[in-house]
Amino acid sequence: MVVNCEQVWREVSNYLDGELEPALRLAVEEHIRGCKRCAAVIDGTRNVIQLYSDDRMLEVPFGYSQRLHRRIDESMPSTRRGFLGWMAAAAAAVLVVGSIEVTRSSLFRGSPLRSPMAQSGKGVPPDLMVVVDDDGKLFHLAGCPFIRAKDPLRTIKAAEAKREGYTPCPRCLKKYLQRA
Repeated sequence: MVVNCEQVWREVSNYLDGELEPALRLAVEEHIRGCKRCAAVIDGTRNVIQLYSDDRMLEVPFGYSQRLHRRIDESMPSTRRGFLGWMAAAAAAVLVVGSIEVTRSSLFRGSPLRSPMAQSGKGVPPDLMVVVDDDGKLFHLAGCPFIRAKDPLRTIKAAEAKREGYTPCPRCLKKYLQRA
């Protein structure tokens, strides 16, 4: 029986453990005598096995375990840093929850509208004839200097202007908005 290098490499472990059948063992030994590369692989593997199986090579010095644990503990971040990190995270969470609660409570309180442009115009008499400015979605008194429309203007009643989504001009209808 003749074997090649690849067959020898597949059988290295079985050869060193003595688990090859006699005919294959003889063929591997014959190949090793003529092939320096395979002989080096067998010898190298045998040396590694001997080194790792020798108890003296892996004997740990006395006190090594305690020193190792001490060094690991020294390299770990301190618990104070961890505590401060958790406190910072908790403070941030409190701020977020607090701001959400403040926002939510101000929404439900019915805060007054801040912008004069956002006034509903409740005090404007419904039968008052107003001029509608499509550019700004506002309605004005006739002759208001703040009408910006370039198109022909429409004149309608204030109630109808409100239904169409127009809001009163805060300048020319100011007296009606302050009463509301």
